[in-house]
Parts: sequence; structure tokens; C-alpha cells
Amino acid sequence: MNFILKVLITGLIAYLLQNILSGVHFADMKTAALFALVLALLNAIVKPILVILTIPVTVFTLGLFLLVINAFMVLLAESFFQGARVDGFWWALAFSILLSLGSSILYSLVGGKKE
Repeated sequence: MNFILKVLITGLIAYLLQNILSGVHFADMKTAALFALVLALLNAIVKPILVILTIPVTVFTLGLFLLVINAFMVLLAESFFQGARVDGFWWALAFSILLSLGSSILYSLVGGKKE
């Protein structure tokens, strides 16, 4: 149940962020929710592999390279949808930072109970 709640909150934040960031576009709320689901699956499957492969770069940049990996995950998830569009790397970077902050805050307010 927590996974579904996290995906829905992430989808809502993603849909709302298109009003703030002019380089991020979603066709509708359903597309944003599906985008959040694909992003969650990519973060669970692909991201750990990328983090392990880029440990030297991540250590050298004091962890800042993880922001690049997050932006890449957003661009990868966006490529699965016709109704979702991110205009470039910098928009994906800004979107991933704001998405992480917004969904963390909203999830802690709505349903951040530990099981």
C-alpha cells in the first residue's frame, strides 16, 4: 500500500511541477502517474547498477554525480511515453531535484508511517 501511495504522490508532484518548470510537459494526470510508476521501477532496477558502475566518479565528485544519474533516470522514464516530455538534461536535473524534495515533503505529511 505504501508503494502505491508513493507512486501516486510522485505522480501528483510531477504533474504539478509542469506548472513551475517550462521544460517539463505531461499530457494529463494519468500520464504523470504512469511516469512515476516507470520512474520507480527504473530506480529500483537500473539505478543501483549505474550507481555501482560510477562509484569512482561519485566519490571524486563527492556524491554530486548522483544528481546526474537522477536526471538520466528522468530522461529514461520520459522516453517511454508519448505524452511526457522533458526538454533537456538541465530541465531533467531541475525536475529530479524538485520532484525528490516535493514528494519527500508531501509523503511525510500524508502517510510517512513506518511498517
